[in-house]
Amino acid sequence: MAWRCDLTGKKPLVGHKVSHSNVKTKRRFMPNLRNVTLISDALGRSVRVRVSANALRTVDHRGGLDAFLLKAKDAELAPKMLDLKRAIAKKQAKAAEPAAAG
Repeated sequence: MAWRCDLTGKKPLVGHKVSHSNVKTKRRFMPNLRNVTLISDALGRSVRVRVSANALRTVDHRGGLDAFLLKAKDAELAPKMLDLKRAIAKKQAKAAEPAAAG
């Protein structure tokens, strides 16, 4: 399993651990990933995702998983999330269609 956030695309950064004597050793800065279950209001089902703690805050701030996915860039999303984004957009377009006709 890759150390990559499904929603934001965050992945490990590379840097140096610097000792007291200023010796630099390569190290990795890992993202704070969590396995969580998020609920899609449009689809009416829950989705298990591996997201960073920062992404969880952003999802909450934007008003839920559906709002986050519709605003997110396709390049950042995992393939599973991209499929979910398309399904949500399709469902919302279908729901808006009768309202526009009537």
